[in-house]
Amino acid sequence: MEAVQIQKTISKDGEILITGLPYKKGQSVEIIVTPQPVGKAPRTRLTVGRLRQSGLIGLWQDRDDIGDSSVYVRQLRQQSQQRGDIHL
Repeated sequence: MEAVQIQKTISKDGEILITGLPYKKGQSVEIIVTPQPVGKAPRTRLTVGRLRQSGLIGLWQDRDDIGDSSVYVRQLRQQSQQRGDIHL
C-alpha cells in the first residue's frame, strides 16, 4: 500500500478540499487527519526539480582532494561507523 501525504490549511471550519489524488473512481481509501502543532511550519517535500536547483548535485566537483566521489563517500561512511557517532 502506498500512502499519499498532503498538507492543507483549513480555510473553512470543519472542511477540507483534497484534489489531485492518484486514485480512480470506485477505489476505497482511508483518510486520517492529524492537526499540526500551532506555530509549526509544514514540511515541504524535496522534488527532483528542487534538488537540481539546490546546488547539492555537483557540490564536490571542483575539489581536488576527492577523486571518485562514490569511493570518498564509502570511506566517510566507514569512518563514521567505526566512530559510532554519525551514520550516513
